[in-house]
Amino acid sequence: MQQLGRGLIFLLGALVGGLALAFVIVYLRPELLPSIRSRAAPLEGAATAPGRGVPAASAPEPAASPPASTPLAAPEALAADAQSFAMAVSRAAPAVVKVYTQRIVTERIQPSPIDQIFGNTWPRYQQRSQRALGSGVIVDNAGHVVTNHHVIADATSINVQLADGRVTPATIVGRDPDTDLALLSIKLSNLPVMPLGRSDQAHVGDEVLAIGNPLGLQQTVTHGIISATGRSQLGVATFESFIQTDAAINEGNSGGALVNTRGELIGINTAVVAKNMDATGVEGIGFAIPVNLVRGVMAAILDHGRVIRGWVGIVAEDIEDERAQQLGLSRGGVVVTNLYRASPALAAGVKPGDVLLKVAGQTVRNAQDALLRLADFKPGTKVSLELLRGQNTLNLDCEVGERPAAT
Repeated sequence: MQQLGRGLIFLLGALVGGLALAFVIVYLRPELLPSIRSRAAPLEGAATAPGRGVPAASAPEPAASPPASTPLAAPEALAADAQSFAMAVSRAAPAVVKVYTQRIVTERIQPSPIDQIFGNTWPRYQQRSQRALGSGVIVDNAGHVVTNHHVIADATSINVQLADGRVTPATIVGRDPDTDLALLSIKLSNLPVMPLGRSDQAHVGDEVLAIGNPLGLQQTVTHGIISATGRSQLGVATFESFIQTDAAINEGNSGGALVNTRGELIGINTAVVAKNMDATGVEGIGFAIPVNLVRGVMAAILDHGRVIRGWVGIVAEDIEDERAQQLGLSRGGVVVTNLYRASPALAAGVKPGDVLLKVAGQTVRNAQDALLRLADFKPGTKVSLELLRGQNTLNLDCEVGERPAAT
């Protein structure tokens, strides 16, 4: 009996020791536990016994969190899952250039306190050289570069630096201040060319990239969406139909490219926010000139050296009904507030205070719309103007002239 008792004690001790060892192994190597379970699991697709409450082809249970030793996914697999615009940038960015300008600025010299005391305050001026930086886009193999007019306005010298580091002087082919566009020419070979898209196919919500040289940081790319199209009456240019975007546009981006996700040019970045708007706290509001308008301006400059637009010589303004009553007008709308001397409209009988209702039978929405409609007519053609004068409606035929060049 004594030997039997000792044997039982030995077996119990071994069993307890084995359980303790198994607990330690599972605690230190938990990844062994699923492999043990998998040996006891039924084969995939095998039917279970009826009446057990489990369907014969049940969905697998969610996988547990991978252990620390599970290898990470290959970089190629991660790149395939992530959205990237690298292809669009590689297609478009080489054609975006830096535009360096130099101009002479005249400044008034402030009189010294002694001059003010003794009355020697005749105005004095000094001139200095001012450097500025903008962006541009190469649009063809001939070396034509589109940029903003305000980037090269009054410049005494213009130089262009390509993305590959080449620097060359640029000459002005033509300019159009009314749309804030200018066309330059450079003489280099093997030029990267920006593919041109269609701005009329751009929609609110489309993703876009702004490429330029903000603050001199070459080839900077920012990302956003199209926030609106057809923006006007911003006080940036005479003829406005901007693409609005929340892609970051800063000083130095002017003249740069707004491209779609295929790397095609859809606009020329021109402004962050209009000068007559309160920019305090405003972020994510930028504007670009649609590429369809750029095409037209560029073609006109190459064909005629300038952009030829229709003009009748009226100065129109949007006036609300309340203000119209204060001015003694029958109603508000697009009101002719003034006329140029010897203008076609004056010769046709248009008078200040007339309300412009229609141009060539098309209702005008605002003064900007009237200006754009008249600009589409070729000089020398006739256009009908429907006006409201007092309580009477008039229809006058007016011969369209050429719009004077803006300065």
